[in-house]
Amino acid sequence: MDSTLHALADPTRRAILAQLARGEATPTDLARPFAISQPAISQHLKVLQDAGLILRRIDGNRRPCRLAPDRLGEIEDWLGQLRRTFEANYARLDILLAELETKE
Repeated sequence: MDSTLHALADPTRRAILAQLARGEATPTDLARPFAISQPAISQHLKVLQDAGLILRRIDGNRRPCRLAPDRLGEIEDWLGQLRRTFEANYARLDILLAELETKE
């Protein structure tokens, strides 16, 4: 999960993932919206691939990328657990505040 969070920490990589959410794309296609070099995009793609967030394949001279299925599930599960914990804490706080109000 650390490599996934590290990959998601960078805004360029998040933007690349957003592009890939619309469908498969080549590194050249992915580089178009950014004012950075092709090697920099390739490095971002390597980080995303190493984190298991994207898959790359060879199609002749092309190297299209696509989102990896289910990889974000681990993060979703973790965030869901945090959300449930926070909701339980807020519910207890609401009860405590309500009790304090009734005592006043």
